[in-house]
Amino acid sequence: MICLPAAAAPEPPLLLVVGDSLSAAYGLPHGSGWVDLLEQRLRQHRPAYRVVNASISGETSQGGAYRIDSLLKKYRPAVVIISLGANDGLRGLPVSEMRANLSAMVERCRAQQAKVLLVGMRLPPNYGTAYSKEFHAAYGEVARRYRIQQLAFLLQGIAGDPAWFQPDGLHPTAAAQPLLLENVWRILQRML
Repeated sequence: MICLPAAAAPEPPLLLVVGDSLSAAYGLPHGSGWVDLLEQRLRQHRPAYRVVNASISGETSQGGAYRIDSLLKKYRPAVVIISLGANDGLRGLPVSEMRANLSAMVERCRAQQAKVLLVGMRLPPNYGTAYSKEFHAAYGEVARRYRIQQLAFLLQGIAGDPAWFQPDGLHPTAAAQPLLLENVWRILQRML
């Protein structure tokens, strides 16, 4: 009798989050960020999925574009949530560079057959109307160009209300994280 090795069980699909401090749970108790809450939600509704949070506080779209190839190779995600650009805007970096970086990330993800959800951001008005409009529009342009899913604004429903933010005025509190999750989940659930 010949014994053949058992076929390896297929790897569960993986959801990769590539973001900045808003996704890295900056200043929050461990396990309370929106990505942690997403992992809990997936255990209930889509238990086959695993979540890897590759977000780094301070990350720019350039940093994400630099890291994306190694992340894709290491994790082989089925879905990638790209939530970058806020630090580009806060630093006043050229929107054309952010758009190019986000586009490069989407192209690399799609080359690996990963679905992409692009999470948009808005800037406070003190950056000037023209820059702020161009900045926000860049997300929609990338989403339309590549026909990918987009969440227009991660902080929808909490922006402008200091009660939802830590003392720095930039990072949402733990109490705001379920609202961020709902914003993402509204789009993401259709993709899974």
